[in-house]
Amino acid sequence: MAISLRKANWGLKLFAWRYIPLIGFCSPRIVHMDSKTLEVTMPHGWRTKNHLGSIYFGALAIGADLAGAFLVFSKAKTRGVNANFAFKDVQGHFLKRPEALVHFTSHDGDIIDAMIDESLVSGERINKPVSVVVTCPTLHGDEPMATFTLTLSIKAKAKHKG
Repeated sequence: MAISLRKANWGLKLFAWRYIPLIGFCSPRIVHMDSKTLEVTMPHGWRTKNHLGSIYFGALAIGADLAGAFLVFSKAKTRGVNANFAFKDVQGHFLKRPEALVHFTSHDGDIIDAMIDESLVSGERINKPVSVVVTCPTLHGDEPMATFTLTLSIKAKAKHKG
């Protein structure tokens, strides 16, 4: 994947403010992206905190959504395919209160590649779980604050040349 972090972050901002402004409101930022991994951060501030001073559940869900699916955008673009996707369900386990900048990390790029491949061959929508781990490195290092499993649903089609 040859997309730079700068371009990926601009793409994220444009997508967020155009289609889902609530994502943009939370100010996420991509800090690492390769073919297998996506890591997104979200600030701990007035937009994302709850009344207890930790990251609000809704903000955690937004970060998990991005970490679990943003690779679909870049992989589809790189491969020259249209990929429509959504989440069918989500499971979250909240282990500790994240009370500083949070990191959302998914290492499921290979699963996403396989889903796109399978959908292109079958013409069908493919559903598979992807995992996201939420950490708060400044306070707790790599210790998980929460884990999410999201069922990602992808339908891919070759772009029509015309």
